[in-house]
Amino acid sequence: MAGFFTGGAVASQSGGFALIALTLMAAEYLFHKVNHVDSHDAGESGASLAIAAGNKVIGALTASLAAVPVFFVYRHRLFDIPMQGVAPWVLLFLAVEFCYFLHHLAMHKVRWLWATHAVHHSATRLNLSAAVRLGWGGQLTGGLVFYLPLVALGFPPLAVFGMLGAGLVYQFFLHLARPPHLGPLEWVLNTPRHHAVHHAANPSVIDRNFGGVLIVFDRLFGTFAEAPRGESLRFGVAGATPSRNPLVIVFSEWISMLGDAWRTPGLGGKLRVLFGPPG
Repeated sequence: MAGFFTGGAVASQSGGFALIALTLMAAEYLFHKVNHVDSHDAGESGASLAIAAGNKVIGALTASLAAVPVFFVYRHRLFDIPMQGVAPWVLLFLAVEFCYFLHHLAMHKVRWLWATHAVHHSATRLNLSAAVRLGWGGQLTGGLVFYLPLVALGFPPLAVFGMLGAGLVYQFFLHLARPPHLGPLEWVLNTPRHHAVHHAANPSVIDRNFGGVLIVFDRLFGTFAEAPRGESLRFGVAGATPSRNPLVIVFSEWISMLGDAWRTPGLGGKLRVLFGPPG
């Protein structure tokens, strides 16, 4: 989860959803507490909520700025795609899913994008509170470009980012502490079981399952993985020291990346640090 959509476009959708999300987080915590399931860390969940509040504020403040390139591109669109009927919405859904898959993959492969996305992976306990642990200002660091081609083709911006926002609401439920098995749906949908693998820091499954609502693009492009047998999933950023300080969580990878770029000689070397793979 990241970017313009978590700030501007989704802000209007997620305002009403916030209370529901908080209620579900509390219900999940109490359910596991009553059943003596060790699924939450109070300090870590508190840090996630503080980070989520910062994300909302910064997203609202920067939404107008992020919208400028979107509407500039839309003014120069190639076509006018009417959104009447079912077919254009199905096409838009599939197109947004594919763009999200590429964006999510890039967030794991390009350090500049990972600096923000690492925040979401920093939680060492996977539960609904981890779903709202989102980096700040991603809408200003390049994630938007993955969706501009849809706007350039002629899909209305509100339809594109509204669809993306709906997908991110779906993804909230992928962070259940105890993911159920959804049977045949596991072949098509990105489910809590698949997303738990995505969050895992186990070397055998790291950087897998990048889908949003669907898992089909992972299956098509070879990035799909099941949970390893006989091995518990471990969460958090591999090699990083966990923190409960929201500011440390939000800015640590940015500070590390910019420090590495500063110390690396030559423009080419600096660019490789910034836009090469993390680590």
